[in-house]
Amino acid sequence: MTEDRYFEDYIPGAVIECGEIRVDEAEIIEFARRFDPQEMHLDPVTAARGQFGGLIASGWHTAAMMMRLFADNFLSKVASLASPGIDELRWLKTVRPGDALRIRVSVLETVPSRSRPDRGLVRTLVEVLNQRDEVVMSLKPMNIIGRRPPCPTPPQQAAGGNP
Repeated sequence: MTEDRYFEDYIPGAVIECGEIRVDEAEIIEFARRFDPQEMHLDPVTAARGQFGGLIASGWHTAAMMMRLFADNFLSKVASLASPGIDELRWLKTVRPGDALRIRVSVLETVPSRSRPDRGLVRTLVEVLNQRDEVVMSLKPMNIIGRRPPCPTPPQQAAGGNP
């Protein structure tokens, strides 16, 4: 559960596969109109004559859908603090209307912060898979995650009192 996950709960070597998001043609076109206005993303008729043989989602749209799955299913709801960035973003296969995407997240490394002991850095490999189990996108995000707060110490019993 992401509601109570802290830095200590992200274990190197752990692999989590989760989520599903359906790719919708109208959303592909709307995203392209707003952010990536290229014909392969905008016009099904023109795209059918192009190099991909049909409408495809923008890689940035795919990244946005991945982020939704990552935030909903992997990042801590109580301890996710920020991200200093990502490494090695790759778009490997086209994403088309009707595809069903999910993510596979592998925890690569966890590094406690030396300067801020209340947090640490979690490095992961995120693979976005389609319904045919093909990896359509991969990236290596870094996330700053808060450490579990210490348990409060019980109040001292009054001197000489019975427990």
